Amino acid sequence: MTEDPPQTPLRADTRLAQVGRAGARAHGFVNPPLVRGSTVLHASCADRAAAGGHRLEQALVYGLLGTPTHFALEDAIAEIEGGTRCQIVSSGLAACTLPLMAYLKAGDHCLMPDSVYGPTRHFCDTVLAGLRITTTYYPPTLDPAALALMFRPTTRVLFLESPGSHTFEMQDVPGLAEAAHARGVKVLMDNTWGIHFFQPFAHGVDVSIQALTKYVGGHSDVLLGAITTRAEEDWERVRGTALAFGQYASPDDCWLALRGVRTLSVRLYHQMESGIRVARWFSERPEVQTVLHPALPGAPGHAIWQRDYTGACSLFGVVFQPDISAESMVAMIDALTLFGIGASWGGYESLALPTTGTIRRTASAPLAGPAARFHIGLEDPADLIADLTQAFSRLRRA
Repeated sequence: MTEDPPQTPLRADTRLAQVGRAGARAHGFVNPPLVRGSTVLHASCADRAAAGGHRLEQALVYGLLGTPTHFALEDAIAEIEGGTRCQIVSSGLAACTLPLMAYLKAGDHCLMPDSVYGPTRHFCDTVLAGLRITTTYYPPTLDPAALALMFRPTTRVLFLESPGSHTFEMQDVPGLAEAAHARGVKVLMDNTWGIHFFQPFAHGVDVSIQALTKYVGGHSDVLLGAITTRAEEDWERVRGTALAFGQYASPDDCWLALRGVRTLSVRLYHQMESGIRVARWFSERPEVQTVLHPALPGAPGHAIWQRDYTGACSLFGVVFQPDISAESMVAMIDALTLFGIGASWGGYESLALPTTGTIRRTASAPLAGPAARFHIGLEDPADLIADLTQAFSRLRRA
């Protein structure tokens, strides 16, 4: 009897096209249906008990526990990140805050990078502080040996965000995770920028956070978050906390995000190439001091990006020369015709946003001059560069 030949593992793009579907040869429509609902009916009480009651797995007993639409998206995100299980929540911020609530209690200590997403910082300073949970903000580029000195007996969570919000510091995720695990500390990471290009669990992360609002949605019309875990027990803890808080995401948004998954890789690679092209243009301008794009050779954090990442998204920062006035930088952004002025990113449209005055509690902020954040969408980069060129005439020396 001959054995079947070994199966070659499917490559990432093929998995994105196949995951969360019934199969290429299954009878029916190619996309899974949109399932809305609260009440789930059963033929008998015994049938309902057999369906799962209020267990944590994918049980069709009540809408709050999820629908087949939710489950398909969760399977897709877990596949993208190389995780075990995923919990979909209502927003990217909910994906940041819910795991903190899952792993922290009164008297605990959390280590948070000083470059963290502003609303996550606010949650730590208000909600966690009100629950007597202490947060220490550490310099984001701290090496593992230096970070090890900041752990306390009560430290339960090390939070990572690489690159950091607005200032794009790259963190040594494997080294920091090793230092945390040596002390029994859970490692949580906001991986929204890394998305398809960074495998968090292969680098020591326990819980990965994604704002699906960004590239997965891809069209600036959904609000969603995802929490993916390395181990089953971590998923049960996150899942239990989500249910306890009544966390729920719209199945309509989940369906749209699942559709976005199918074209995610194509959009990411296209926007990556356009983003690097525009970033290079910025780097050649005399008005610019530093381009904060980890994939750009010579940029801060490039060595870590080159070591750990297979690509880059199209969001980056620009620090202008110290003698460029902040007012003229704002006038330059106002003069752009192809860039919207908005706080999100990851959609099909290009965006620009001033970021001068970023909050810090350590002395690590690298902003010597006025700064702005740029997201490069699906427009032709030549047109974007032409738009930037005409707007740069508004820049004035202070």
